[in-house]
This record gives sequence, structure tokens and C-alpha cells, in this order.
Amino acid sequence: MNALATRRRPPATAPRRPDLASPGRVRGGSRHTVFGILILAVMLFPVYWMLNVSLQPGGSAVGTPWLPLDVSLDGYATALRDQGGNLMTSLIVALGSVVLSLLIAAPGAYALAHFKVPGARVVLLGILISQMIPGIVVANALYSAYNDLGLLNSIPGLILADSTAGIPFAMLILQTFMKSIPSSIVEASWVDGAGPLRTFVSVVLPMSRNALVTAALFTFLFTWGDFLFALTLTTTEDVRPVTLGLYTYIGAYVADWSSVMATAVLASLPAVVLLVLAQRYVAAGITAGAVK
Repeated sequence: MNALATRRRPPATAPRRPDLASPGRVRGGSRHTVFGILILAVMLFPVYWMLNVSLQPGGSAVGTPWLPLDVSLDGYATALRDQGGNLMTSLIVALGSVVLSLLIAAPGAYALAHFKVPGARVVLLGILISQMIPGIVVANALYSAYNDLGLLNSIPGLILADSTAGIPFAMLILQTFMKSIPSSIVEASWVDGAGPLRTFVSVVLPMSRNALVTAALFTFLFTWGDFLFALTLTTTEDVRPVTLGLYTYIGAYVADWSSVMATAVLASLPAVVLLVLAQRYVAAGITAGAVK
């Protein structure tokens, strides 16, 4: 009888889980969303104002309306006419710095990650210390050397100068990622008959795609936005990056802020496009060393 009563006893109800969509949670999430939108609006307002002023017919930025009701592209026409050569110079220097930085940093990171290099820790420590040296110190030293070598006011000189910051950063990023690649994969390639160079090109580099894109992107952004080396190592208008061109442009066209802001918008476009295209590679490249 007791067994029959036990079998007929209704099952105990499970404890009720809290409703994830309760009014309190919804209100809290809405407040956080509104707060985040406000912070985003404050951060993006200078970008909007730059775009708004660039679309105005011209004149002072003080009397600019909040909305570009009277749109004019005269500022962009003036910017392209006066700063088109500077934009091309910046593009050549940035791409050259990316290529040079990766050509030096990738093999160096591979050697530090998968070979028994004597003093590898000292090398990495030296790379870290090099990142702490103020840029003005490097620029002054390079000016003296460039003056003797004839590299002042030259695109190769700017590429070498900007690579002094791109190479250490790229080597740190790539060394961390390549060290996370299992040694068994590298050794298996050696067993199959591939030498160190073939293993590096056919195995390590394809697996390090995300880290390569990350290092290339940050090197490009640093070079594209460089002002110190451009100001120190160029003294003529023949070779002038857009950052230095914009600096001198403000002095010449300070009354026509639409042209100044149009130049700033054009200078921002390459960085924005690259960040949008490479954001998933950058996210994977930064976190890959921690999750492998």
C-alpha cells in the first residue's frame, strides 16, 4: 500500500527560475542602453561636426548650422586640389612601412618563437625598451643621420623612420601568436622534408594570418597618422604627408574651415575603411594568443 501511494504521489515541482525578461531587468537593460548611446553620441559628435563643417559652403565654423541644409562640395574640391599629392605621399609611406615592418618582424618573431635563439629574452626586453623611447629622441637622432646619408625629404627616409615603431610592435604581436602554434605542427613539417624557410612560408604564415593583419593594420594607422617624423625629416613641399599638409593648411586657410575639415575627412577615410574591413581579423589576432 505504501509503495502504491509512493508511485501515485505527484512529482515535486521544480523551483521556479527567475524570469529573465522581468520588468526590473528590462528597465535596467534599457537604462544601460540609453547610457551607452549617450556616451557614443558624445564621442562621435566631433566626427559629425567635422563632416558637417566640411559640407558647408565655406567661412567660419562658429556660425555653422547644426544640420548641413545647404550642402556644398567646394571644400572637398579645394582639398583634393591642394592636398591630393600629400594624400598619395602618406599612402605610399604607410604601405611601404607596412611591407618593411612585416618583412623584418615576421621572420624575427618566427625565430624567437620556434628556435633556441641565444639571448631571446634579452632581445624581447630590448624590443620592449625601444617602445619606451620618446619619439622626439628618435626623430632628432634620425635627422642627424639622414642629413649625412642624404635621406632628408625622401619617401624611403620616411618609410625607414616610421618602421622604427612598426617593427617592434609587429614583432611582439607576431611572436606571441607564433609561440602559441604547437611545436608538433612545425616539427611535423620538418619530418616531411620541409626546411625552416619552407615551414615558415607554407605553415606558419598561413596560420598567423590574423596576427599579420593586426600588425599590418596598426602599423598602417601609426604611419598614416604620424606627424613628428614628417615634421622633423621633411623641410620642403616636395615630400609632405597629409598630416603635415593639414597642419600647414590650417595656417593658410584658417578662415575657410570647410576646406580644412574636408581635408580631415579625406585623411580619415583610409583608416575607417581598413578598420571596418579588418575588424574581425584584428579581434581574432589580439585574443588568439590567450585562447590557443
